[in-house]
Amino acid sequence: MIRVESVAKRFGRLVAVDNVSVNIPAGDSVALWGGNGAGKTTLIRCVLGLLNFEGRIQVGGHDVRRQGKLARMQIGYVPQELGFYDDLGVSEAVVFFARLKGLTLRTTDGVLASVGLEGHGRKRIRELSGGMKQRLALAIARLGDPPVLVLDEVTASLDACGRRDFVSMLTRLSGAGRTMLFASHRIEEVASLAKRVVMLENGKVSAVLDTAEFVSRSCPGSVLHMTLRPVVRNQAVTLLRESGFTATLNGVGILVPVENEQKAVPFRLLADARITVDDFELIPAAQLGTGGTTGHAESEIHP
Repeated sequence: MIRVESVAKRFGRLVAVDNVSVNIPAGDSVALWGGNGAGKTTLIRCVLGLLNFEGRIQVGGHDVRRQGKLARMQIGYVPQELGFYDDLGVSEAVVFFARLKGLTLRTTDGVLASVGLEGHGRKRIRELSGGMKQRLALAIARLGDPPVLVLDEVTASLDACGRRDFVSMLTRLSGAGRTMLFASHRIEEVASLAKRVVMLENGKVSAVLDTAEFVSRSCPGSVLHMTLRPVVRNQAVTLLRESGFTATLNGVGILVPVENEQKAVPFRLLADARITVDDFELIPAAQLGTGGTTGHAESEIHP
């Protein structure tokens, strides 16, 4: 769905993106990870066609430079910094952006309800909280049902509750088969949303890791990957978080980083709550620390 081939971007003498190649199949969810200046936002802006670059990028089979409009029609984008007109009404904003996309809406009720903003259509944007503005941005990004979502540090300005609610919405979208490319600096978001992680350093790809391996490298001790039935996963995550664990949804189960002396505690907590663990895998961080794909300036992600 997104194919990045030998992409480089320079700002004068600064090389912001250096010969990066990434292939993201349809339905995949990929996180860009790295410190400030690693090249995450620059790469995203290249994918969006907002910057000139060397190399080639395709979205849905459309070349970003030669078929920019067709490529961007495949993408719903949510930036870190929102640029809404504060005096505009919420429903008015949805209609305005729908018209920019060539869409006609009979009502905005369904669009707003899909992101938990039902009943807020008559409010001015200035009356919304930060989390509600991000929900509005997501609703607008999804207008026309684009197959790809691109997000750049979208929870950076939200409090813990706002981040949790917003990531929960994105998790449902990712689970519905939508292709997702996003930048984040929060491990819990990557663990919840990504299937793979592209680690960037000084504009280069330093590693491409499965999410479980990435979390294990980033967290001390070990990581429990616990498989549970869908109906009890959210309950299990809430219970473990209330007990002090950083539990996150991932794939068919949950990821729970644990210190070596705490490996059995999550099982006891879930058993006391009569939540059945169907299967589990204990992933030692030290063991996975030597098994990744590292040191490549050009890396490719496969399904």
